[in-house]
Amino acid sequence: MRVVLLSEVYGKGMGYLENLMPKYLARLGVETHVVATDLSMSFRRNSEKSEYDNFAPRNLAGSVETLDSYTLHITAHKRALGQMRMAGLEEKLRLLRPDVVQTMTPIGWIALDAALHKRSLHYQLFTGCHYHASVFPLAKKKTRLLSSEGLHSFALRKTPGRLVSLVTRKCYAIAQDCADIAEKYFGVERTKIAVCPLGVDPEIFYPVADDQEAAARAALRQQWGFTESQIVCIYTGRFNAEKNPLLLAKAVERLFHSGAPYRGLFIGDGTQGEAIAACAGSRTHPFVTVKELGTFYRAADIGVWPAQESMSMLDAAACGLPIVANHTMTATERLDGNGLAYRLNDLEDLARVLSALRDAETRVHLGELGARKMKREYSWESIARQRVRDYETALGSLHCLVKQ
Repeated sequence: MRVVLLSEVYGKGMGYLENLMPKYLARLGVETHVVATDLSMSFRRNSEKSEYDNFAPRNLAGSVETLDSYTLHITAHKRALGQMRMAGLEEKLRLLRPDVVQTMTPIGWIALDAALHKRSLHYQLFTGCHYHASVFPLAKKKTRLLSSEGLHSFALRKTPGRLVSLVTRKCYAIAQDCADIAEKYFGVERTKIAVCPLGVDPEIFYPVADDQEAAARAALRQQWGFTESQIVCIYTGRFNAEKNPLLLAKAVERLFHSGAPYRGLFIGDGTQGEAIAACAGSRTHPFVTVKELGTFYRAADIGVWPAQESMSMLDAAACGLPIVANHTMTATERLDGNGLAYRLNDLEDLARVLSALRDAETRVHLGELGARKMKREYSWESIARQRVRDYETALGSLHCLVKQ
């Protein structure tokens, strides 16, 4: 079986689906190709400087390389009707001759072009939806269909999305709210939506299990000036207003000044970086590769994401950390049984919830539950196996139709 995953962007050293699922598809014997554009990781945010600029520079158009036993192809991009489009996609697909094409989204030019070329190139098409309600403004407010905003979304999202859906085998939504958005705003037929979470790489993200890992944890904490008795709250990701890690730094500072043994460790970059570093008890560090992240999580005690959902929650939970997130988070399965929720943007309540995790036995108990849940339900290997079964079923039905 030959599978091609189409992604708008690709960041080397990161831990997104397009980085890790291909690794496990390849291990299952699937010839796997990732095709992405040369766009920067944050081109959609329309800012002159990206938080990722120093960590994940743009890939070179036309480059082809092997990573973790799969092949990465970088194409040029072009603008069409105000939106970015993958240049030379049809030629690339003709060259690769895939059995299955998987897109990361059910809308946009990549999905439309993949749907357009499906009949002539004889592959099965699958899509995905990663839009949480927290990052999709229309889902958070009441908008009438005949309003300008509603009509714009209907014309540019729902209508083309339905056309793509008609020739799609299945759309994988990473959470229930993503499934709702796929149906309501992107035109995906409900019968074709399957909820399938993002995964965790168990070779990178796992709890401290032996003396060597315990020594590595102690060494990293000592390097950062954290004692073993201190409670280190870790956040990883962009330091911007939407993610709002500064709120965590302020909560740590409040606890620090009260004499409680809390400290903050922030891995990433962004506009809030200086303000976070200025808060008592907190330290910042630039982005690190996904293969390094597990070491940082194992050196911490609590994982905290104050605002938007992040797949980093899964990675931290897999390393045995209890998770703290806000009460409006729709992907509550990432928190159920292994973490606590606080009232969104409420500094006092965040400090209260962190204080509720002061007891080490409580943290260990929640962390162990989370690590077991991640290993049981969220491993990329098990997700890849299910994906291969779906692909094989689709190809089997296609072969039956061809014989008829």
